Amino acid sequence: MTLPLDPFAIYVHWPFCAAICPYCDFNVYKEKGVDAARWTAALTAELDHWAALTPGRQVTSLYFGGGTPSLAPLPVIEGVIDATARRWGYAADAEITLEANPADAARLAAFAAAGVNRLSLGVQSFDDAALKFLGRDHSGADARAMIDQALARFPRVSADFIYALPDQSVDQWAEELRAALSTGLRHLSLYQLTIEPGTAFDRQVAKGRWTPAGEGDTADMFDATQDITAAGGLPVYEISNHAAPGHRSRHNSAYWSGADYLGIGPGAHGRVTIGERRHATETVRAPAAYLDSVEGSGHAIASNEALSDDERRTEKFVMGLRTTDGVNADESDLAALGGRLDELAAEGALVRQGDQVVATAAGRRVLNALLARLLV
Repeated sequence: MTLPLDPFAIYVHWPFCAAICPYCDFNVYKEKGVDAARWTAALTAELDHWAALTPGRQVTSLYFGGGTPSLAPLPVIEGVIDATARRWGYAADAEITLEANPADAARLAAFAAAGVNRLSLGVQSFDDAALKFLGRDHSGADARAMIDQALARFPRVSADFIYALPDQSVDQWAEELRAALSTGLRHLSLYQLTIEPGTAFDRQVAKGRWTPAGEGDTADMFDATQDITAAGGLPVYEISNHAAPGHRSRHNSAYWSGADYLGIGPGAHGRVTIGERRHATETVRAPAAYLDSVEGSGHAIASNEALSDDERRTEKFVMGLRTTDGVNADESDLAALGGRLDELAAEGALVRQGDQVVATAAGRRVLNALLARLLV
């Protein structure tokens, strides 16, 4: 079976933050000063390695995530953008996204000049008390000012918010969500607060310092989120993402649709087709070891495994059913899952239209349970 080769996205992980947020379980480290030239050379070398294996591709999306990439030295950002252009070339409407902290608003002009055309802002809340609880280093006023400045300078802007905080009511979340919509943002990523193992919040909850929101309140906030964003012109298109027409994240859509993407930088994951097989890749996680690996070997690949057909299918449905577009099921998918697909469709959790399989709103609300039954 020949797998599709377009679109082609690149994710670049910047692993450093000014401080580690208590809810974060990403591969991040507190910044203690970095060597811009060394990091630019390492990331460029990784791009060189993959360019030799993926000739003839064209990049539709480049995404700087983290960590806090808006803290990265500007030459690193410029170097990666330029190196990508030289090695593959960009599609005419390519999306170049940078995740940014509202505290870094002074650097917006430099990001735009470097070639960034989309910002993803880590707002999380407009409420100062909530921001303090979440360990953020900006205020609600900082966030609002950053949004205004970003919208004036970039054609595409998104903002992240977190809800289901301890003691937060549905009405309080609804008020904040309407405030976010009133800014003019055309894309919102709205995440329920989850307690990830090993995080500071996990330790605090274990010690009884505070209690997470209950399942009932969380479900009510999720339902309110769907209604309010739809009424505001930013309907859901993926469980946590809402956008006006033409403003969906092209990069994240590559993940959800099963397109190829490279993972560059410490601890980055990738999915890339080489020949007839789709490969799952991961790089060395620790920044110092990552640099040593690239400098010694020309890459920092810690794992590179060809996916089996069953693994490919699992990823396809786990990712695709998160979206309102769903999954285009091929003959092998239908042969493996057909009976379970029919059963879930009869219960109203899925809709089948020819080869297209889409989770209903009710199905997405309990997606983990749905997937557990589908992919047994």
